[in-house]
This record gives sequence, structure tokens and C-alpha cells, in this order.
Amino acid sequence: MKISQSSGVPIYQQIADNFRTEILEGRYEEGMYLPSIRGLAKDLKISVITTIKAYEQLESEGLVTAVQGKGYYVNAQDGEMLKEQHKRKVEGALLEAIKYAKIAGMSEEELIETLTTLQKFAEE
Repeated sequence: MKISQSSGVPIYQQIADNFRTEILEGRYEEGMYLPSIRGLAKDLKISVITTIKAYEQLESEGLVTAVQGKGYYVNAQDGEMLKEQHKRKVEGALLEAIKYAKIAGMSEEELIETLTTLQKFAEE
């Protein structure tokens, strides 16, 4: 896991975002435990409190559950719910792209062409 001190995004948020992505992509399956709080804090050279904050955020979103003395494990994920979450991410990214396309003066055709090109590139 890579954490950037200079990204402007709080470290706990970067950690939560990383685990959220891994859970939603299926890299952490139902019942798997996340790394221990102390272990992750040591590996990333960050505060235990920062790690706890990230894990608590994931718990509040219903992605993980805390078990006293054992840590945090991944909850079952509803396939349709996962699809919807991914669609929301795509929509958010596309809205952001549209905003920048307008600033750059791109036409709708240029934007669609750019998306098509990038999609082909990503498939390689």
C-alpha cells in the first residue's frame, strides 16, 4: 500500500480508500481479516490512531466488522450493491472529466473520442 504525505488527502482516508477498492474488487473476500492495526501502522510508519480511524470509517460504511481481540474482518458484499458502487464511481469520474473538458473547450465528439481511445488503451 502506498501512502502519500503530500497528496492533500488525509492518510487515514488514503488507507480507507485503498482497502475499500480492494474489498470492492474482491481482493479481500468475505471473512478475511484486514492487517492488524499495529502491524499496518508499523509497516506504513504511521500512528496507530490513524489506522484505527481508517478502519472505523470502513466499519461505518458496512464493509468490515470489528471483532474484539481479533481485528477487523470483511463483511459479505452484495453483488448488485458492488455493481452500483462501481457505477457511482464511474459517474463521478465522468462528471469530473466533463467539467475539465468544458474548461479545455472540448466538444462532445472530442470527449467521446477521447473516452473511446482510452477505453481501447485500458483493454490492452
